[in-house]
Amino acid sequence: FCFGVQRAVNLAYEQKNKERVYTYGPIIHNAQVVEALEQKGIYKLDNVDNITDHSTLIIRSHGVAPGVYEQAHNHNVDVVDATCPYVRKIHKIVERHKNNGDTIVIVGNKNHPEVIGIRGWAKNECIVVDDAAELEKSMFTNNKDICIVCQTTYRKDKLNDIVQWIQNNYKNVTVYDTICSATAERQEEATEIAKQVDYMIVIGGKSSSNTQKLYEICSKHCHNTVCIETAEELELNNLKDSDRIGITAGASTPD
Repeated sequence: FCFGVQRAVNLAYEQKNKERVYTYGPIIHNAQVVEALEQKGIYKLDNVDNITDHSTLIIRSHGVAPGVYEQAHNHNVDVVDATCPYVRKIHKIVERHKNNGDTIVIVGNKNHPEVIGIRGWAKNECIVVDDAAELEKSMFTNNKDICIVCQTTYRKDKLNDIVQWIQNNYKNVTVYDTICSATAERQEEATEIAKQVDYMIVIGGKSSSNTQKLYEICSKHCHNTVCIETAEELELNNLKDSDRIGITAGASTPD
């Protein structure tokens, strides 16, 4: 686990002896961890509308929009905030620049829960971009300053391409490289390993963004790259005794 995920899981387990404990969405993107929490009586909710008053609501590591906190408050719910501190830092940056009237650009997947949460702190008035090619269709206001932030689990090379395009076309651009250091280091190490091996194994949840990014990166350097969630999915007959095998894992993959 990376630091933010470990913190979120620890906070969740600390609530296990309370009644009516829920997480807002999956606490992390790993099905085995979510299942283990359910066995302790901690269940995930996709919205706060039907939550019982005086329940405990754990905010997942990906963070949420301000409206979720308001809904929880209206239901008299005890909130345990497990938002990753690196994600919370992005919320503060976006909120500050939005209050200054700047144009907010979020680099990431618009459907990822982390990005949905960040958008909320920009009052959902922002540009979300996943690829430099998309920028030509985006509407920028020339006389506004531009603030760029990034999903913490994003690919560094794609961020660089997007930043380069914006800086080439607009002035007054402030860039915050908010890719988590643990993510960046993991991507760099996975790249080096993938270059040296015959077979690369990436371990992590199917819905984990950072795991999928590792798979994309490794696949560029090692043709025989597989992504698995559990040991049972590994097809051992694809491996030869002489193969040099590389292994990496996503930030929300249990030890």
